[in-house]
Amino acid sequence: MMAGLALEGAVVAVSAYRGHRFSKMPQRDILLVEGHGVEGDAHAGSYVRHRYLARRQPRRPNLRQAHLIPSELFGTLRRCGYDIGAGDLGENITTVGLDLEALPLGTVILLGPAASVELTGLRTPCVLIDRFRSGLKRHVLSSQKTGPAFRCGAMAVVRTGGRVAAGDVARVVLPNPPHRALPPV
Repeated sequence: MMAGLALEGAVVAVSAYRGHRFSKMPQRDILLVEGHGVEGDAHAGSYVRHRYLARRQPRRPNLRQAHLIPSELFGTLRRCGYDIGAGDLGENITTVGLDLEALPLGTVILLGPAASVELTGLRTPCVLIDRFRSGLKRHVLSSQKTGPAFRCGAMAVVRTGGRVAAGDVARVVLPNPPHRALPPV
């Protein structure tokens, strides 16, 4: 087991949006669909739906079916002068108690009574973060020489479908060693 990592947290918010825009709208619950993503979300699908990536490689497998972000990031950003809330950074699932960026590639997170996602990589911050809030991108880039390069959540594929809502438990199942750090996706 990886020392110091919390293996249980909770979902504090869920968000989705049908159109391609930076932020997503908070929802009462979302439906994760196995191998597809969040039902009714612009990034759902078997093939990449991120507009920039889809233009270049439209048949590339979608490793970004769901975006998870730790709510603890919002407090850090608030101290830097940014009022950020659930869904603002484009995430589908906002968690508390899990250091998502530090979990290894292939980690499965069990969400609520039935759903699960497998982490595929770190969410890479792009120019849209600064368009959303000027200067924000530099606050989600890590200045540390060790650990993840980005602090804006993790991307995942849906392994088991099911409904997810705020208040649901989020349990971590680590992959077998050796563990590899999450790559940027």
